[in-house]
Amino acid sequence: MKRAAQITPATSAKVPRKRGGASEAARAAPSARRRGRVARARRAWAEGLNTAAARYRGFLQIECGFSGNTIASYMRDIADLFDDLAEAKVKKVGDAQPRHLVEHVQALRAKKKMASSSVVRHHAAIRSFFRWARGAGLLTDDPSDILERPTRWKNLPRVLSVAQTRAIITSAGDASRAGAQVVTSNETQAGVSLAVRDKAMMELLYASGLRASELASLQLSDYLAKDRRVRVIGKGNKQRMVPVHAPAAAAIDEYLRVCRPVLVTAARAGQDKGRVFVSKTGKPLHRVAVWQIVKRCAKAAGLPQAYPHAMRHSFATHLLSGGADLRVVQDLLGHADITTTQIYTHVDKARLRSVHKQYHPRG
Repeated sequence: MKRAAQITPATSAKVPRKRGGASEAARAAPSARRRGRVARARRAWAEGLNTAAARYRGFLQIECGFSGNTIASYMRDIADLFDDLAEAKVKKVGDAQPRHLVEHVQALRAKKKMASSSVVRHHAAIRSFFRWARGAGLLTDDPSDILERPTRWKNLPRVLSVAQTRAIITSAGDASRAGAQVVTSNETQAGVSLAVRDKAMMELLYASGLRASELASLQLSDYLAKDRRVRVIGKGNKQRMVPVHAPAAAAIDEYLRVCRPVLVTAARAGQDKGRVFVSKTGKPLHRVAVWQIVKRCAKAAGLPQAYPHAMRHSFATHLLSGGADLRVVQDLLGHADITTTQIYTHVDKARLRSVHKQYHPRG
């Protein structure tokens, strides 16, 4: 009788050991714990810094009177700085050293690949924060004093020709264009195309040189139909009055008469917050929505590279080409410094050739 083969239980089988010692899970556990401790430490350090950030936000809003967009930009820059400070184990503002700020600015260029204009803005936010912190008694020496203002190259703005701006405005008024759907009121059963609104927006952007955020925040009380002017609240809550030419005024009047009552019905009363331009649901348009509408209209006109600020650049350049005074253009754009407006004189090639021919000895 043959002897039965002895079956070895599976549990007693030898498991071949991997080279390198402990399993991957065992080796990963300590590193995961270390990452958890580091993350908790960074959160604790960030909480200490965030207390100062909350006070600084109040300073920007109450004492400086900055607009919401400006405050948001400053706070984003400060949040980026605090991330790097927390990583460097800086627990409070007074512990920040010049080398920390230098390393942060260098990282903006090397790791985040920021443009020089963005680095300049970060630099301004950092200097502003630490000047405030010193005045608030959070530190004795300002570590941002050693920061050198980065060079900001003046890139020439992209400008549309007169024909191109007309093409965008024309495409905006095309009811068959993508995005120009017909909206019907549930109360009156009246239907209207959003192309009426979009054309009014494009006309106003080009007629008055508004920023996207300025167009989005425009109130009904800011549009003075009889005087054909708009009251604009610009950067730093500064007000300026800008004329509106006849075609733009006609487009806005048609929108307010025909389109807006369909979008803002009695059932949606109050949702518009008194804004001139609203969405198909009767709510205020935000600047991102303005950007999207401009891009759609430009794409329909065969100009996919156009954007809201290109309309503003074109507004300024075309005025200077027509002989407008630089100071007048500065006031219309709401620039605090005329050097910002001077960039448009370099865009007008015909004017540059005329000046060169008139004043160069061999012109």
